[in-house]
Amino acid sequence: MRALWWTASLLTSAVAAGQDGEAYSPPSYPSPWGEGKGDWADAYEKARDFVSKLTLAEKVNLTTGTGWMEGACVGETGSIPRLGFRGLCLQDGPLGVRFTGVNVAATWDRSLAHLRGQAMGKEFGAKGADIQLGPVAGPLGRTPEGGRNWEGFSPDPMLTGVLMAETIKGIQDAGVIACAKHYILNEQEHFRLVGEAKGYGYNISASASSNIDDKTLHELYLWPFADAVRAGVGSVMCSYNQVNNSYACANSYTLNNLLKGELDFQGFVMSDWGAHTSGVSSTLAGLDMSMPGDTAFDTGDSYWGTNLTISVVNGTVPSYRLDDMAIRIMAAFYKVGRDRHQVPVNFNSWTRDTYGPIHAVVGPEYGVGRVNERVDVRGNHAALIRGIGAASTVLLKNAAGVLPLTGLENFTAIFGSDARADPLGANGCGDHGCDNGTLASGWGSGTSSFPYLVTPEEAIKEEILSKGAGIVDSVTDDWAYDKIQALASQADVSLVFVNSDSGENFISVDGNEGDRNNLTLWKDGDELIRNVAAENNNTIVVIHSGGPVLVGDWYENPNVTAILWAGMPGQETGNSIADILYGRVNPGGKTPFTWGKSRTDYSTDVLYTPNNGIHAPQIDFTEGIFIDYRGFDKVNITPVYEFGFGLSYTTFEYSDLHVESVHADPYKPTTGFTSPAPATAGNYSKNWSDYLFPTGILRIPLFLYPWLNTTDPARASADPDYGMAADKYLPPNATSGAAQPLHPAGGAPGGNPGLYDEVAIVTANITNTGSVSGDEVPQLYVSLGGPDDPKVVLRGFDRISFYPQETKQFKVALTRRDVSNWDVVSQNWVVTNYTKTVYVGSSSRDLQLKAPLKLVL
Repeated sequence: MRALWWTASLLTSAVAAGQDGEAYSPPSYPSPWGEGKGDWADAYEKARDFVSKLTLAEKVNLTTGTGWMEGACVGETGSIPRLGFRGLCLQDGPLGVRFTGVNVAATWDRSLAHLRGQAMGKEFGAKGADIQLGPVAGPLGRTPEGGRNWEGFSPDPMLTGVLMAETIKGIQDAGVIACAKHYILNEQEHFRLVGEAKGYGYNISASASSNIDDKTLHELYLWPFADAVRAGVGSVMCSYNQVNNSYACANSYTLNNLLKGELDFQGFVMSDWGAHTSGVSSTLAGLDMSMPGDTAFDTGDSYWGTNLTISVVNGTVPSYRLDDMAIRIMAAFYKVGRDRHQVPVNFNSWTRDTYGPIHAVVGPEYGVGRVNERVDVRGNHAALIRGIGAASTVLLKNAAGVLPLTGLENFTAIFGSDARADPLGANGCGDHGCDNGTLASGWGSGTSSFPYLVTPEEAIKEEILSKGAGIVDSVTDDWAYDKIQALASQADVSLVFVNSDSGENFISVDGNEGDRNNLTLWKDGDELIRNVAAENNNTIVVIHSGGPVLVGDWYENPNVTAILWAGMPGQETGNSIADILYGRVNPGGKTPFTWGKSRTDYSTDVLYTPNNGIHAPQIDFTEGIFIDYRGFDKVNITPVYEFGFGLSYTTFEYSDLHVESVHADPYKPTTGFTSPAPATAGNYSKNWSDYLFPTGILRIPLFLYPWLNTTDPARASADPDYGMAADKYLPPNATSGAAQPLHPAGGAPGGNPGLYDEVAIVTANITNTGSVSGDEVPQLYVSLGGPDDPKVVLRGFDRISFYPQETKQFKVALTRRDVSNWDVVSQNWVVTNYTKTVYVGSSSRDLQLKAPLKLVL
């Protein structure tokens, strides 16, 4: 009997046990072939036609990167000159509207997420980039110290999924392929790569393994990726870590079974840079594109390239699998209309000079040309960045309504290095790998060079001076205690700027190896606040960070009259915070994570030291689905500021909750079989001389080609295991092209269509009871009712603008997915018989309205 893609018997326990009792990821083969489902049909037709014209070498060229720093982009595929195809340009940090994901999450605004995505897509497309390496749902934010949490959205899967989908639609509406990353369970920076870990003195031989049970995986971490797939995302990037002791880019269960099987992902899977760890096994496990192509940067060796050519010719990789890889890539290309929108690449990732080497890694002797056209693609996006910065600012405290300020205060004092410019310049540290001035972005590959940076100090001084009245002065040396206290004692209002930074593990800042070492403020921020508040009874604190910080030592101090969290807002940071402080914008942001009183309040932490000898560190997700507010609720810990909390300059009243059940057709698990693997142009020549390097081409050192150096495939492959019998290491069913059983929870991109049937309509009235206009974010939570369920889970929200005394209706359509749990035995979503309840309110703990949820299923 044919092996199933899913193996329920292996998944009913928390984490299946493998050799030596370690977590184990069950095999799932073969890799599903794309069928052009949903709105992919037209793109697949074009892609199949294009790929049918390709030679074996051209197909391999399309799937394998050309090598690190061999082109203008951070990643490039090989070209197909015969058909006028230049290859694909993949790009992240060096361009784009780079205000961060966490700020967009704090807006809780679908339209802003879409506009942000569209603006980034336009910038990337106009630079010639075909694929934008974002948005991010991994890390989701399991640990508050996680170094790259700021690149994503929120630890809540629903909030992340909605904003992820809107961002993707915006990017792809602009004609650029979006890339959902990092798939999956990439929740900390420590031990993600062996080389990095060894550089920090950790002697490990394999990347850390995120060990998780099937229920938690589905209900938490896979959730936003399902939204991404349903939104039509063109590509997904697999991550560095292992999942249940199988590398994420060679994990047949997460790639074949979950992503391509259950979620019916029709696009292509690319590796993160350096996450491709094997040849044939990664190919059969579902990887479609190797980035940047080399086994390690600038080795000239590749698991694919020449080796992929060999593995197809000798039959180890079936020809249909290579065709499927190429078709998936080209289908994404056609789906976003890249064939109509593509322009020449007009920038260079490795230099800002106008002229330079064409292949940066090997120098000018292999070609020099104009590498930067200096095309300005920013449009009017600065206004959008400023708007999102203000919309995402969360007002955490406003005692006696001290905010907004008027700008006419007699004496305003500004404190903290976070208010000023970096003395080295806005881009003085590579990839923003320092914390020398105001914090507008975390560090790492997700960053971009600022075209300019408006600091809070500049914007506030401009605000006050433009009114022609008042005194303003500043001390931005965090340790000038005497000067700080002297100035604070003179001021009518003191504005204190503090921060906490984080980033990617290839850079360590002040001993923080990507992940934050703690949740305290940097640069002696707590002492700065205490020093100012000791001398001034109107101290206003502004926090820049990518996640929560501990405020317990001072947030209740009566002299600290207001607290704002401004995230990491990008180049317009000063203008954005001035808009809030001086009342041009009424704060409407809500915190997208929970603020605990102590670090131990959180249910999770980063694994900072290896725990498995020299072997892969084992990160056990024993908290299950109880992260962030779910964890606080489970053990009834009162946070300082709960998930979804945020104040306004006005007040709102909730009333008239109504829940209407909607009759939905019975849920039907998907049954049946796929079509067999499509017929290919396979049966490639077994004459190895047909695959030798062509004559007459300039061979660039370290550049990755699809051709062989010799007619001896063993020598050409440089693989010491070449010639091993395939049946000794290929898993059962791995190369089968027979029709395969459909996943019961699958059937369409995003999962079984029945999951998205509406089962209830919830409405409530919201009234602005104050005297000024403002935005409110009503939130809908559901109690699923089971003994192992969270107290409540977010299932709906909206950001609504109100005039004074205006009433508007908040409306949410709940889907079957919203009220379901994952059942590990049936490998499907089920609606349990437990009593379900709907709550509506202004945060996860201010749930003012409540009603039973009676389902008609």
